[in-house]
Amino acid sequence: MAAQKKYSDELRERATRMALDAVEAEEQRMVAIQRFAGQLDVHPEALRSWVKRAEVDAGTALGRTTRTRG
Repeated sequence: MAAQKKYSDELRERATRMALDAVEAEEQRMVAIQRFAGQLDVHPEALRSWVKRAEVDAGTALGRTTRTRG
């Protein structure tokens, strides 16, 4: 049986979008991540990994996309 997710998909998407928007507005990456993590009661490391995954999937950061990871 799979473990239950601690954060909903909706929260993950919202938090990721908010952090990415702030970074695009030239806010420092970790400052934005820490601010939104605190506001949304999400662990900063979780949000950092979601942002990184979104950047890789969008092609703005190096790494294997979700599709190619299988």
